[in-house]
Amino acid sequence: MHQSHKHAVAREMSGINGRYGKNETIEELKGAQVCFADVTDISSLKAAIDDVGVTIDVIISCLASRNGGVKDSWRIDYDATNNSLIAGKAVGASHFVLLSAICVQKPLLEFQRAKLKFEAELQREAETGELTYSIVRPTAFFKSLGGQVELAKSGKPYVMFGDGRLCACKPISEQDLASFMVDCILEEDKINKILPIGGPDKALTPLEQGEMIFRLMGKEPKFLKVPLGIMDFAIGVLDFLVKVFPSLEDAAEFGKIGRYYAAESMLLLNPETGEYDANATPSYGRDTLEEFFERVLREGMAGQELGDQAVF
Repeated sequence: MHQSHKHAVAREMSGINGRYGKNETIEELKGAQVCFADVTDISSLKAAIDDVGVTIDVIISCLASRNGGVKDSWRIDYDATNNSLIAGKAVGASHFVLLSAICVQKPLLEFQRAKLKFEAELQREAETGELTYSIVRPTAFFKSLGGQVELAKSGKPYVMFGDGRLCACKPISEQDLASFMVDCILEEDKINKILPIGGPDKALTPLEQGEMIFRLMGKEPKFLKVPLGIMDFAIGVLDFLVKVFPSLEDAAEFGKIGRYYAAESMLLLNPETGEYDANATPSYGRDTLEEFFERVLREGMAGQELGDQAVF
């Protein structure tokens, strides 16, 4: 892809809590022609793309709900993503690369259901022969595991649920994931496929991640083990209260999201056994979690903040 052929759609105020204006966003996306639109408004999105004045071959969508709230999930993970499909097709797009998530294999949360509904829409489009797709389902991102590094550095314990072995993941860096998604444009074997993808590390449990952080600091591990039952109790209370106070709907959903990630592995799920399979989860890239933790210990999480998606 030549530099002049890259186009990006962004919000007028982007980044965490809308902290970047247009100029900062253009600088951040240097090398692409940037247009600004509200992706939840199909008219706004179509107008912005029309103003660019070019045909588009491929859509790459990395849209995701900021926090996983019920309404926000459907507004972004389904409606806005579908708007991208409609607007892209209108200017000639014939391939759609979707950033989904490996956790949709076991859909217990609203954002997972919203993502799966759009995945199904995309697959139906492909059946007509008008469009091809690559659905990318990454495991955990490095930055989603980095939130506790600075806490441990400041002397606080590493927090985990149960014995720290309830789940595992093969995390992938943003750079490696971006490279894989570009491969989806260029490589025939990734066309009309659902593509789970993890990083080059072996599957790591929260316990192993915590041990790695303390080893890199040269300190004795210090853990705070939280019983999963505490989360189950809190979710039960919120589910009861939301029947009386509907405004607590998102609070109840956030509890379920926390519970999900505390117990479910971000690995390929074997549909026959119902078990997660680390060996069957594809690996890609060069960046390791240990290298990422080392960088966070030196430089902090600047540029890797989770914003509304943070748990710790």
